[in-house]
Amino acid sequence: MITGNIDGKIMVRRCLVTFKPFRIFVVGIGFFSLCFLMTSLGGQFSAKRLGDSPFTIRTEVIGGVESRGVLRKISDMLEVILKRMDSLSKLDNSTTSDTRRLDELSSAINRFQPAGLVEMIQAIAQNMSNMAVRVEQILQNSMAAGRAVRDGSSGQCEVPRDPHYPDCPGKVDWMRARWTSDPCYAFYGVDGSDCSFLIYLSEVEWFCPPLAWRNHSSPPTVHTHTHHTTTPRRQAAFRTDLSSLLDQVGTGKESLSFMKRRMRRLASQWGTAAQRLHAKLRQRWREQKKILVHVGFLTEESGDVFSPKVLKGGPLGEMVQWADILTALHVLGHNLKISMSLKELQGFLGVPPGRGSCPLTGPLPFDLIYTDYHGMQQMKQHMGLSLKRHKCHIRVIDTFGTEPAYNHEDYATLHGYRTNWGYWNLNSRQYMTMFPHTPDNSFMGFVSEELNNTEKRSIMQNKVNNMAVVYGKEASMWKLQQGKEGFLQILHRYMEVHGTVYYETQRPPEVPAYVKNHGLLPQHELQMLLRKAKLFIGFGFPYEGPAPLEAIANGCIYLQPKFHPPHSSLNHEFFRGKPTSREVSSQHPYADQYIGRPHVMTVDYNNSQEFDTAIREIMNTKVEPYLPYEYTCEGMLERVHAYIQHQDFCTPEAPFPPANSSYSKLGSSSPASPGPQFVLLPNSSALTWAPNTSAPPSWPPLSSLRLLASQEGQSCVEACQRANLVCEPALFRFVNNKEALRGLEVQCEVVEAEVNHVFPAFSVLRRECGLQKDPLLYSCAGHSPKYRRLCPCRDYRRGQIALCRDCL
Repeated sequence: MITGNIDGKIMVRRCLVTFKPFRIFVVGIGFFSLCFLMTSLGGQFSAKRLGDSPFTIRTEVIGGVESRGVLRKISDMLEVILKRMDSLSKLDNSTTSDTRRLDELSSAINRFQPAGLVEMIQAIAQNMSNMAVRVEQILQNSMAAGRAVRDGSSGQCEVPRDPHYPDCPGKVDWMRARWTSDPCYAFYGVDGSDCSFLIYLSEVEWFCPPLAWRNHSSPPTVHTHTHHTTTPRRQAAFRTDLSSLLDQVGTGKESLSFMKRRMRRLASQWGTAAQRLHAKLRQRWREQKKILVHVGFLTEESGDVFSPKVLKGGPLGEMVQWADILTALHVLGHNLKISMSLKELQGFLGVPPGRGSCPLTGPLPFDLIYTDYHGMQQMKQHMGLSLKRHKCHIRVIDTFGTEPAYNHEDYATLHGYRTNWGYWNLNSRQYMTMFPHTPDNSFMGFVSEELNNTEKRSIMQNKVNNMAVVYGKEASMWKLQQGKEGFLQILHRYMEVHGTVYYETQRPPEVPAYVKNHGLLPQHELQMLLRKAKLFIGFGFPYEGPAPLEAIANGCIYLQPKFHPPHSSLNHEFFRGKPTSREVSSQHPYADQYIGRPHVMTVDYNNSQEFDTAIREIMNTKVEPYLPYEYTCEGMLERVHAYIQHQDFCTPEAPFPPANSSYSKLGSSSPASPGPQFVLLPNSSALTWAPNTSAPPSWPPLSSLRLLASQEGQSCVEACQRANLVCEPALFRFVNNKEALRGLEVQCEVVEAEVNHVFPAFSVLRRECGLQKDPLLYSCAGHSPKYRRLCPCRDYRRGQIALCRDCL
């Protein structure tokens, strides 16, 4: 037994005696320092060896901050020990003399060290970690007990029966049975007494009323709904220097290196875009936000399957988008923190020690959190009840989109929309997509390199008319199946076919012999190849990546397959389990719908005549390099700026008007003309908000609203697109009422409010009308063969589908 109530020299000697079986090993790795640190606690700890079992160390006396500092030093020392042992284990490839000396050392150690030395040291390390947590717990308990004594409340506490806090008694019962299930409760001062339960449930959580005998001179800091309420607002200023951002991104992974290379390559274009947007906004005041970016899919805890594949032809689309998001937020002048690990996430958020059952240690220190589905899972695991409180601040980067029916947990479970993703009960606009394919979500996007006029002319002059580059970096995309042999032979008849397929020297890829394969190219060399090629051709996979836009921006014509039937979660393995029912009719629907001919051609690859005709048409067609404005640096800055300054999911929206769930009769005597809010647009069947009527505050503003009725079985996405408009979910609450039905001259025998992702809608046959009861289910994507839907469409800015004309 080692005790601290004797002279320090004797303690060190006894420490070495206690660890005598591996004293020689101690000299090599510095265990003497560990013993010294243990004795430096001066009576605070005792170490006891029980037979041949690992050492156990227990706390006897707590010495406050100094004790915790020593504990940290011990923990650090143990980490050094384990690392040195690991280094020794890797000396197998040493020289002969080194090996002989290592064998001699090993033999000496084996004579002295007990079995399971590594396990013993690891056990000590675990004990150190557990002890540190316990020190914190006991300190908290001591302080809580001291406060209770000062307040005269050291006796028993009665559990209140307050109708305003109906869950309190049940929560106290739960705490009695389970408070030891997570160390975080002890961290907050819970010690097993009813008084500590009530303090926790009233001041850390919010299930019990405040205790009268507690000091409430300062507001609680843990479960405050909003953060830094007294912090003065600061103005955001555009930045053109990316050096601090590059430092924040860090190193150590090929994925991070890829993102930083992209940031550097596009730095000048971001700077120019910032100057243009600054001039466009005319010195408008912009609030600087505190933003956390947690890239969940790149954390080790999520598996990080992407980083090892960066240099092997793996998917880069997500890393492209995240690099551009980080750059846009930085250039816009916001206060940015970046997390690439679970440990960083916990530190930034203030996660208490334990298993994630308790709220954060303080108010949320961020206005916004950008993450992905992996990050959402990690925050759910470690934020406890705080996630529900603060989820309005979260933005989820979601490549393929999440529709409202999948997002609503209860509704998805009851109606067959539950998947491995989704079900977070967010406002659907908090999901942010790579392309504007799901209007229920917000379109985040990414950027492609923009060319100046000189570069465009040079490209057009140097195009090789019979040169094609295949879209597909992985050999699996080239497997000759499903008719690929036929269309590749046709392509080869007219053009020289080039590939950029990754391969290892000893294993060349399985591609046709007539394909000139360049291997995986750095981005700059790939750009040069695209600037020479006339055609960029897709095989049908990957879906909706950034490469086709980059090819079109470099003057290529993009040829892609048409899907019969369209691919979706109902018939295609890739989409199965994704939280969307969207049907994909081609490899890249955005290119087909928003760019189109002559830059994009979509044909049936199984029809050899159609494919042959398309190739000959491409060879006879001249196109200029083209990049949609929304995929330029300025376009992305403009869009992200608008979202940050105008989207607010934390302030509750007042219902407009309150949905009436009772039955109402609207017979033929109902007014045939539009109600006071809506007027008919000239030469149109659409309604708009009456210009002489006061409009409630909204973003997008009500001036952009165009109210349409869809056809049976048609979604609002389709109905609005056919009118050259965009469905806007934020405006559903203004058309979810009887006035909108009257304005569209709908005859309703019954008007009823229900929880149904198709509502608001009406049935012409049955003369039934339905209003939406749950705002989380306002859905542009919903459709039913039984109903025609009320669709809140809006206009949009030229080249910027995400923003209405008055949105900026």
